[in-house]
Amino acid sequence: MPSHILPVTNPNLHSSKQHSYLRIDPTTMPLKQDDPITSTRLVSSPFEDETIISVRPLLSRTPSFADESIGQRQSLAREVDRAAPETFLLTRLGLKLLRYMGVGYRWIMRFLALGCYSLMLFPGFIQVGYYYFFSGRVLRSIVYGDQPRNRLDLYLPKNTDGPKPVVAFVTGGAWIIGYKAWGSLLGQQLSERDIMVACIDYRNYPQGTMSNMVEDASGGISFVCNKIAEYGGDPNRVYLMGQSAGAHIAACALVEQAIKEAGEGGSTTWSVLQIKTYFGLSGGYNLFNLVDYFHSRGLYRSIFLSIMEGEESLRRFSPEVIVQDPNLKKAVSLLPPIVLFHGTADYSIPADSSKSFAETLQSVGVRAESILYEGKTHTDLFLQDPMRGGNDRMFEDLVSIIHSDDREAQAKDEVAPPRRRLVPEFMLQLAHRVSPF
Repeated sequence: MPSHILPVTNPNLHSSKQHSYLRIDPTTMPLKQDDPITSTRLVSSPFEDETIISVRPLLSRTPSFADESIGQRQSLAREVDRAAPETFLLTRLGLKLLRYMGVGYRWIMRFLALGCYSLMLFPGFIQVGYYYFFSGRVLRSIVYGDQPRNRLDLYLPKNTDGPKPVVAFVTGGAWIIGYKAWGSLLGQQLSERDIMVACIDYRNYPQGTMSNMVEDASGGISFVCNKIAEYGGDPNRVYLMGQSAGAHIAACALVEQAIKEAGEGGSTTWSVLQIKTYFGLSGGYNLFNLVDYFHSRGLYRSIFLSIMEGEESLRRFSPEVIVQDPNLKKAVSLLPPIVLFHGTADYSIPADSSKSFAETLQSVGVRAESILYEGKTHTDLFLQDPMRGGNDRMFEDLVSIIHSDDREAQAKDEVAPPRRRLVPEFMLQLAHRVSPF
């Protein structure tokens, strides 16, 4: 599963102060499927609060070339300073994962495989990282709540000719190393198709357990539903998506919200009716079927049960089990269309997880579909294929659903240039072979 890192945060800081360097002047950014889906298809810091202070010189003077050069160097230095703590935290999260898994022979071999895998994709990581830290169309660490790591990254389309559809994305990371920057490649490529992306960060284990992760994801979704218009997004076209552990967290947040809205208790700040479609990428939705499987893969039972708050909570965090409860028919009826993507060669979370969840949803009247991609692994759909450039089937399926009710966007998609290749093909093939996921 892709791995990630969290920025050091200070929850005691006032949120309005934290927004000081993230405000967007609305005057500079104009604000401007229903066919049933019922089948399964197989297709071949220091930077907690940074306040920018404008200082006027006592005597104005004409800027010189030297002044511009100094300003550019200072700007670059500031960006490097901002990137440094995030890089440190990424490294720390990776080491944390190894500590929890235990360093035996199996994990030593997987760590070596991960090193080779990362080396093969390194050219792509460098380019994506540069875009993430230096692009003006990426708004990093927007505060959406008062808990640690309640931040999200926003990827803005280049065109601002009207409100854009928005994907609220919850990244994966084995519930231990999830981090919002893991969605940067998806955010960049979807924004090139005029789709805004909000990558939601959340507390990881042991900073938080599953209920905290669901709470954080729900808070991020609420921010998107209620505030995205301020950034040029369309609050009437919000899509929820998660990858791997993030798909599980997002599904739990969605089902929990439906239960609240059906009158089962709890206040709400957003509605499942605001979500046009839920997309699950390589997720697991029935924890009872995954405990032993994860244990055999190195995510040991004791750790997994600690993350999920004990064996008695497995049902609570198993969306596939919850939707079968006859007492929750009203809540289940509120769920939006659900589309589940999965690779048939996924060994981190078996493809049967998505297929079974889709079939269960169909049996209780929810419009659901699982789309399986032959021979694709856990990371092929999320990393290797996007880095390959050109047109990959999963990305095109995702975009076509989002743009299904927008003929103008569909016309643009038909003439959109192929995505740029980030990594040579032979390196991608090697990465596929050595991937430990």
